Amino acid sequence: MSAGDFTAWGRLGWPPAAAVRALAGRRAPLPDVAGTLLPYGNGRSYGDSCLNPGGTLLALRGLDRFIAFDADTGILACEAGTLLADILDLAVPRGWFLPVTPGTRHVTVGGAIANDVHGKNHHAAGAFGAHVLSFELLRSDGSRRRCSPLENADWFAATVGGLGLTGVVTQAELQLKRIAGNAVAVRNTRFTGLDEFFALNAEAEKTHEYAVAWIDCLAKTPRGVLMGGDHADTDAPEPRGEKRVPLTPPLSLINNASLRAFNAAYYGKPWPTAQTVHYRPYFYPLDAIGCWNRIYGPRGFYQYQSVVPPAAARAATAEMLAAIAASGQGSFLAVLKNFGDQPSPGLLSFPMAGTTLALDFPNRGAPTLKLFERLDAIVRAAGGRLYPAKDARMSAAMFRAGYPRLAEFTPYVDPKFSSGFWRRVMEN
Repeated sequence: MSAGDFTAWGRLGWPPAAAVRALAGRRAPLPDVAGTLLPYGNGRSYGDSCLNPGGTLLALRGLDRFIAFDADTGILACEAGTLLADILDLAVPRGWFLPVTPGTRHVTVGGAIANDVHGKNHHAAGAFGAHVLSFELLRSDGSRRRCSPLENADWFAATVGGLGLTGVVTQAELQLKRIAGNAVAVRNTRFTGLDEFFALNAEAEKTHEYAVAWIDCLAKTPRGVLMGGDHADTDAPEPRGEKRVPLTPPLSLINNASLRAFNAAYYGKPWPTAQTVHYRPYFYPLDAIGCWNRIYGPRGFYQYQSVVPPAAARAATAEMLAAIAASGQGSFLAVLKNFGDQPSPGLLSFPMAGTTLALDFPNRGAPTLKLFERLDAIVRAAGGRLYPAKDARMSAAMFRAGYPRLAEFTPYVDPKFSSGFWRRVMEN
């Protein structure tokens, strides 16, 4: 196991861990290592929240076993290294689905808990942690705690969204949701301007379980496609196997010209008003392209995801999109959606009521970082926050401003555990 193989999805060239160790089993003790330790799942965090430069990473993909599944109640117990993809392969044919899923199924259960991931149905179902019934937390002192909303509830709140810093989640129990088929009924609606988006989205949230929009981040007047979705009582053919980006090009394939061409073609394509598709292309469009992060070239890329509260959402989103368009930088898959007012269970959970915008940016060095500083100012003035799972450069001041419960969280950090992200935002 080479430490250099354990990277983050943004491929920004972080210094490697000094060592990688694997947990021998969910009942095994933590390895005795010098320096700091951090759990590592499948490396789908974009920045350094899943990295421990100079320390030790604890590889957990080996903990990938199902422990129990009740096909009548939808309660699943599994080890923390189990991928969401494996859960779907087990559960969907039996009439069950993940209650909340992020935009890739290639994340582990432990990672989903540590980042309290969210999906296209936050307005209806809240974040992932709201559907975690319990988990076991292993600390560096050898202690084990069963944590749930009712048992060791304070440890539960610290660990959900706690970025792997409170210890190792070894296993978890989840409540799945009932479905009647593997298909999703989707309604596509083009919009022009943010006022139209917010009006259409408000209606979509009343009538659809899922709602998300693709937005053209370079258009002078924001435009995009809103995709409302609901599980259908039918099955659809399984998509063909994924294509794969075979190598990293010498330069980023994402630039101003390619973005404008893609966005114009994507917006202008003949979107069907209504369609029924297999769940994968709706929930996981980029999973169809293996190693798609390579297209950004050897310098890698950033993702910038923010959320701003409802009162400021229209103005702040417009200001951010204007700044992005003026910069000529941006993303071919920019996502705009609303979070509902369901409280997130974690002390450091990212979702809060408001509007979230997520975009990928090729790493162009100083111009990209300068744009982020402008976006930070807009988000902070609006009372918003950034997503640690996607972050690679947030300042300590920005983190503290966005996460007012930080002081409540820090007593639960395991003294042996740390990450590049944590040292950065704690200025240590």
